[in-house]
Amino acid sequence: MLIELLTIAGFCAFLFYFGLSAFGLVGADEPRYAQIAREMLERHDLVTPTLYGKPWLEKPPLYYWRAMETYWAVGVSDWAARLPSATAASFMVVVIYFFLRRFRPGAQLNGALMTAACVGVIGFARGAGTDMLLAAAFVVGMLAWFTWYAGGRRLWLVFFYFFMALGMLAKGPVALVLAALIIVIFALVGRDARLLTRTLWLPGILLFLAVSLPWYVAVQLQNPQFLREFILQHNLGRFATNLYHHRQPFWYFVPVLLLGVMPWTALVIAGWVETIRGWHGQPGVRKDTLAKFLLIWTAVVVVFFSMSASKLPGYILPAVPACTVLAADWVSRRERLGWTVVIAQGALSGTLLALALLYPNLLVYRHRVPGEARWLALGIGALVVLATVSTLTRKGAAALRLVVLTPVIIGLAFLLRIGAPAIDNALSARPVAREITRMEGRPVQVAVFKAARETEYGLAFYRNQAIPRFERGEVPAQDHLVVVPEAYADELAKMVRPRRISRLGGFTPQRLEFFWVSTPPAMPMEHHH
Repeated sequence: MLIELLTIAGFCAFLFYFGLSAFGLVGADEPRYAQIAREMLERHDLVTPTLYGKPWLEKPPLYYWRAMETYWAVGVSDWAARLPSATAASFMVVVIYFFLRRFRPGAQLNGALMTAACVGVIGFARGAGTDMLLAAAFVVGMLAWFTWYAGGRRLWLVFFYFFMALGMLAKGPVALVLAALIIVIFALVGRDARLLTRTLWLPGILLFLAVSLPWYVAVQLQNPQFLREFILQHNLGRFATNLYHHRQPFWYFVPVLLLGVMPWTALVIAGWVETIRGWHGQPGVRKDTLAKFLLIWTAVVVVFFSMSASKLPGYILPAVPACTVLAADWVSRRERLGWTVVIAQGALSGTLLALALLYPNLLVYRHRVPGEARWLALGIGALVVLATVSTLTRKGAAALRLVVLTPVIIGLAFLLRIGAPAIDNALSARPVAREITRMEGRPVQVAVFKAARETEYGLAFYRNQAIPRFERGEVPAQDHLVVVPEAYADELAKMVRPRRISRLGGFTPQRLEFFWVSTPPAMPMEHHH
């Protein structure tokens, strides 16, 4: 067991922590959440999240609390902002290992490593956000519930309620809703209505309330608008309407899940197929309560969020570990994987590595990748396909970890060591902030006009200052620097008249221009004699 745990620790260290600041915070959410945690720490406030000093009530505080801890311990930085997700993912992987060691001896190392080394977990474990904290709390809680159901002590039900409370503090009531749906459907399928009343255990409910309720009460007392904004707008509003412009087709989460479990997708599908066949009592296929539970878990998450009018990839993350655990169980019972699975696995591994090699070129050359880079990536991908198929054919399932994890490690190492500068320059505000700092002789006010939210929130974090936005009518009265996309430079000049404007430079990789807006000198007063 010690060797297996050391193996897991080594892989988690590389997959989740290595090069955590190789490129800066990306998107709008990462820098915004990181800055909110910084403001809460500066104010010594554990209750009200704020951005630019104003309440920001979209999300509960668990991520902010964890980020505040890391800021306090190691200082404020982009990698410190990502540590809460990395540690949550590591904890989840270790729990999966011990769960499988109890229920599927022999599958535990596969299950832990397959969970750690899939695209969805790696991506969100390296992000400053709430998704991985919710997923980890939810996964650990559901595995604790199944352990209790399968004959474990009541202590496991305590863990279930505790981690559901953490899920409530990570992203709101969605954790409890998903857990309730999964357990209800599992009980109905098993024709065991008493399971529901046994699950509703009063000490567990009181524990859930004791852990999750105090913050909700405190934030409502400090911010009377909280329940309206958080419950109606950011929970019910997101689910029922396209209020935040994230509309996607109903089937959106099916391909997202299949991509999220790469490179293990073929094994996940094989596990689904066998579980469904066993469910229908096909001869020669075992009936498996755990597999049925994992399939219901996956289906509930996919269907629930498919009904939402607002869809983002992170919503599906709580289903990913259920899929990898099911796949690991399927693999552990086989010496040979079968031609279809072997060929599909080779294709997935080769494709994933080729995409990792191409991605920085796509960012630099804006989808016009040079022929040499394209052919090199395709050639390496083809070699991976051949090597994977050959090795799995000769050595069987025992070689699966080696042949699949190797391309994952190579691809991630390439992105973090070779491709990181391109990712940083194309997607993060960190180099933009660095360029502004290089130009300014003294600290200046920075504003944005027509720039993406990613730029605004990124500059706010890396400069630790509120970033006014012209479109919101927030035009600073004093002299200031404006960041504007190249296409809107002329519009900016018209907007600030009669104030003087002069170009200071720009940041070409993101097609941004920097302008200095100054107050025109006062007209000299006439002297009358």
